[in-house]
Amino acid sequence: MFNYSRRPTSEVHIGAVPLGGNNPIRIQSMTNTSTQDTSACVEQAKRIADAGGEYVRLTTQGVREAENLREINASLRSQGYLVPLVADVHFNPKVADVAALYAEKVRINPGNYSKELEGIHDHFIPFLNICKENHTAIRIGVNHGSLSDRIMSRYGDTAEGMVESCMEFLRICKEEDFTDVVISIKA
Repeated sequence: MFNYSRRPTSEVHIGAVPLGGNNPIRIQSMTNTSTQDTSACVEQAKRIADAGGEYVRLTTQGVREAENLREINASLRSQGYLVPLVADVHFNPKVADVAALYAEKVRINPGNYSKELEGIHDHFIPFLNICKENHTAIRIGVNHGSLSDRIMSRYGDTAEGMVESCMEFLRICKEEDFTDVVISIKA
């Protein structure tokens, strides 16, 4: 018989579907439609929710896609679907600022922020403030391809570098008393 004991975690508020703590393991799926195509995203999100998906992740490459999350979210809500939307932001932290207005969680990539730690504060803290104002959770998604040059020069392309990259952002979250954070670290 398989015996598994979960590690204690903090609860993260993601819309009306909390994650971690004593909550069950959650299911998230991702659309494969253009985030500018409202009806296609809505239909796919509904299918995901109907199949048991509890979060719907959408790729959010630019500001137009981030802004369209408002329409997608409104359409889903008007049809009785309360599934939280997760914006998967690529390359541009300014897109994360917009996505945080309309999604329940935003995935950011630390390598997209700044080369210097001080610059990270200048860009990341305003993003956290937007998230606080809108009750938006964040996911810090770190992988080998997302390490800043500063981290690469100090740690190389290593697991330690990925952990330190994530920890820099977690330290700022702690300083700013922002606790709705999920992390993902993968090779």
